[in-house]
Amino acid sequence: VAGVVFTLCTRFVQLRMVKEAFHVIREKPKTEGAVSSFGALMISTASRVGTGNIVGVAQAICLGGVGAVFWRWFIAVFGGASAFVESTLAQIYKRKNPDGSSYGGPSYYMETALGQRWLGVLFAVFVILTYAVGYNALASYNMQSTFAGFSFYDPAVTPAIMGLALAVLFLVCIMGGGKRLSKVTGVMVPVMGVLYILVALVIVVMNIGRVPAMFGAIFASAFDFKAIFGGFSGSCLMYGIKRGLYSNEAGMGSAPNAAASADVSHPVKQGLVQMLSVFLDTLLICTATAFMCLLSGVAPTGELAGAPYVQAALGNVLGGFGRVFITVSMTLFAFTTLIGNYYYCEGCLRFIMKRQPSKKFMTGFRIAASVIVFVGAVASMSLVWNLADVTQGLMVVTNIPVILLLVKPAVAALKDYQRQRQAGENPVFRAADIGLKEKTEFWN
Repeated sequence: VAGVVFTLCTRFVQLRMVKEAFHVIREKPKTEGAVSSFGALMISTASRVGTGNIVGVAQAICLGGVGAVFWRWFIAVFGGASAFVESTLAQIYKRKNPDGSSYGGPSYYMETALGQRWLGVLFAVFVILTYAVGYNALASYNMQSTFAGFSFYDPAVTPAIMGLALAVLFLVCIMGGGKRLSKVTGVMVPVMGVLYILVALVIVVMNIGRVPAMFGAIFASAFDFKAIFGGFSGSCLMYGIKRGLYSNEAGMGSAPNAAASADVSHPVKQGLVQMLSVFLDTLLICTATAFMCLLSGVAPTGELAGAPYVQAALGNVLGGFGRVFITVSMTLFAFTTLIGNYYYCEGCLRFIMKRQPSKKFMTGFRIAASVIVFVGAVASMSLVWNLADVTQGLMVVTNIPVILLLVKPAVAALKDYQRQRQAGENPVFRAADIGLKEKTEFWN
């Protein structure tokens, strides 16, 4: 509902300004060495593009039905408007570091625009619970589960070994000793993402005759309202929304934490970039997974829910290469997801404590976060998915009402941006131009 409201308020910004978003993403930051629009996009995309794009899609299809694919598209299209509004607000109300760089997020616009610091603290706690606990435990589980199709996999031993290895690598990176490893994965994952799309295209071409029947099944299932309302919590509608949200995070309030760090001349620029991120995540990569699975000839069942379905689908079409490819993809996506998720937590701790936490505290927090990565690998599938659903839900029910209340400044900023673009200018934002003089820290 909020996505529809934002779509109408912004006059379908997520559709009519896609070209502008691609233009903005190429801009360099105003200050040399600062975080660019593209850099902030990569930080948020590291969290967005992960195990949800593979395992989340497969689980939604197996448990909710093929119609879940349509409802993922639906939630992504309207979620693009939500992502635009929340990230634009994060830019408007961002704070300034002594070196001139910026930081911010939902907690900051809750405190500044609404004057409710307690709400910002509560939201920051929910972010930490979602990303350090819910999402990271799930990413760890999803990563180890992709090895289940191999002969060496022992359910009593392998998850613990995989979880321990992943937890140690994760700890090394967040303690500052793994910058080189992070840089390597930062290069490899975009490359893997492109390869992933190419493999999907190959499978579509190989099975082009099945494409019409696949689309027919998706739309027939998506609008089978008798089946949907007969078992709502397990329906394609509900799974499409839940897994779509887990994948693209639109409106949750996560990406604005990264968006606020971008050095741009106008808040709308970063709103457009984060809007684009939702489309890249769900309409491109999630759709690639769905098509690979649905065109493979392997029927989705509850027993195959998650990684086993993707493994079976690619194995059926591409043989041994398919199994190895999806396992390597999942391992890389899971690792960068862990790092991207953790990025959000440190900023939230800073907000809660009103200062940079001490080294001793951060060391303890990082060790605890690594332990959760290990626990996630050895936990049950139902526990990690339900934990992620509940914690992400807490973020949504806190952030969405707030951005509904604050939609006017975001829309005013959009109109200001469009006015300057129509005049042939590179838009520059001044808080006073939309009636926010001295109500922001950065734009006066």
